[in-house]
Amino acid sequence: MDLETVLGHYRPDVENELRHVLSAGSLPMYDMMRYHLGWVDVEGNPRQGMPGKRLRPCLCLYACEAVGGDWRRALPAAAALELIHNFSLIHDDIEDESAQRRGRPTVWHIWGKPQAINTGDGMHVLARQSLLRLIGTGIDPRRFIQASSQLEEACIRLCEGQYLDISFENRVDIGVKDYLQMINGKTAALFRCSLVIGALVGMGHGSQISYLGRYGTAIGMLFQVYDDMLGIWGDSSQTGKSATSDIERKKKTLPIIYAFENTSDDDLRKLCNIYQRDVIELSDVDFVLKLLDLLNTRQYMKSMVDTYYDIALTELEAADISKEAKDGFKAITDSLVKREN
Repeated sequence: MDLETVLGHYRPDVENELRHVLSAGSLPMYDMMRYHLGWVDVEGNPRQGMPGKRLRPCLCLYACEAVGGDWRRALPAAAALELIHNFSLIHDDIEDESAQRRGRPTVWHIWGKPQAINTGDGMHVLARQSLLRLIGTGIDPRRFIQASSQLEEACIRLCEGQYLDISFENRVDIGVKDYLQMINGKTAALFRCSLVIGALVGMGHGSQISYLGRYGTAIGMLFQVYDDMLGIWGDSSQTGKSATSDIERKKKTLPIIYAFENTSDDDLRKLCNIYQRDVIELSDVDFVLKLLDLLNTRQYMKSMVDTYYDIALTELEAADISKEAKDGFKAITDSLVKREN
């Protein structure tokens, strides 16, 4: 069992569920959604290739099965989680003015910001409509209300995380604690929500839901910290982007925040000056990389990954689920720290 095995098992049904949710829409807006989800090209023609990992919905389905439930009953919730994730990405691309995602032009870059905002909003509504379809599976109304509350809580946490992320752009006084608070909302909240909703639909009891939720938070933190590490030290042939692109775009990821918090006064002044410029030159990138090396930042990042990995496995071990389910979750966790993109 590993991450790709889990994804491969659930992903076809997740795709079918997502397509069903979007099937009624005929306006070009829905083709914009289908484009973002990787199903069609700019002209609306079917596109071959892998549309995306669908990690969060697959974790939801695996959690449902891990507590003894029928994972197929959780498919409406799984689709809702993926649509929430992608609605946030459409808006994130607008706010960051990112021209590319997954090697293709972003929705706003093709159709403009007003239509992209509207498309993201529509996807958010479709997510909530998808979750409502849980009622047709015979779920206990109290559990449906809990699942709905969890999804709404994750959405507001996403917004809070994005607020903090945007607020960091023109600041140089951010600490590691601030950054971890931000990714706890922007990244980890939806991981947690995916595990919790899956366990709720699977009729998991209180402690199962709590431990799997905390496991979800830990792997969400781990996922983002490891992603930040790949953003600077990853193999560009595997990640699909330049190893220095995060620095060139002045992204304040964890390695950079760590440098701001731990460098000497002279280097701090130079670092602040670089990150306040409109454009970062190649010589600036070289300075930042050398500074990160001087501060042993890569080792610090590895230690952070190890910390969240240990927290995840501790929560998992305490969960009242089968050894087989625990082994599967552990294999998934291992895969998250071995991925190259």
